[in-house]
Amino acid sequence: MTEHAAGRFAPSPSGDLHLGNLRTALLAWLFARSTGRAFRIRVEDLDRVRPGAAERQLADLAAIGLDWDGPVTWQSRRIDRHHAVIDELSAAGLTYECFCTRREIQQAASAPHGPMGAYPGTCRALTATERAARRAEGRPAALRLRSRTAEFEIVDELHGRYRGVVDDFVLRRGDGTPAYNLAVVVDDADQGIDQVVRGDDLLPSTPRQAYLATLLGFSVPRYAHVPLVLNREGKRLAKRDGAVTLADRLALGETPGDVVALLAASLGYRANTPVELLGSFRPESLPGQPWTFDPLDVVNSGGNP
Repeated sequence: MTEHAAGRFAPSPSGDLHLGNLRTALLAWLFARSTGRAFRIRVEDLDRVRPGAAERQLADLAAIGLDWDGPVTWQSRRIDRHHAVIDELSAAGLTYECFCTRREIQQAASAPHGPMGAYPGTCRALTATERAARRAEGRPAALRLRSRTAEFEIVDELHGRYRGVVDDFVLRRGDGTPAYNLAVVVDDADQGIDQVVRGDDLLPSTPRQAYLATLLGFSVPRYAHVPLVLNREGKRLAKRDGAVTLADRLALGETPGDVVALLAASLGYRANTPVELLGSFRPESLPGQPWTFDPLDVVNSGGNP
């Protein structure tokens, strides 16, 4: 373990955290603390920011007993750094402008001639004249990576070896905002994040990020993509599913310790605080399947998992 090794939790402040988010945050904290790493918080506020949401998220994390090292990082304050990296890639001939509309991209991504979900390089070989014509039409230009590979392999703590598509993904959106796949790679590298624990819905995009990290000369983090929390219909848990936020559970008479106990039980443990859970935490024993959560079941059982 290096002195500056760290894990992290990086929520987007689009609303209050639900139990699925809190469960992932708890796991990220457990993975970091159990391996002697620092634990950092980064607010990824480049998109969909709801006023006050970040502050409530941080308060909820503290309320369930999670602590972190150093100040909170705000991604929006690092945009100059993101643009500088994009400029480096452009100077190396590794980017190109893309004028495709959202509909054109969706149609291209579902076409039978390429990997499902991959951008087929529609704008990759445009001439200067063709680019000028599209600008004259008023089309905003996103900036894409000129990828040198079609696939990249990562090793995940829970999923093992995983090989996924690497297409010419967006680095800067048409409105000039750095794209997630670029920002997350740069921020993790700059913060010394060498362990990334997050929901397994993000696993398919991870080869893109690992490839970009390699291209930039950064170390690829150790990944652990954990199962999601689903609602009773088998869909990803959302705030519309009922009493699923910490504030909701507290309003029902539960305590933060009750919520931690519920999350711990979903992982196969009995504990009322993260510190208590840390003593028995073993990543290899984690459930491999999603946790289905029905707020009504917990309410009807008196709040006891």
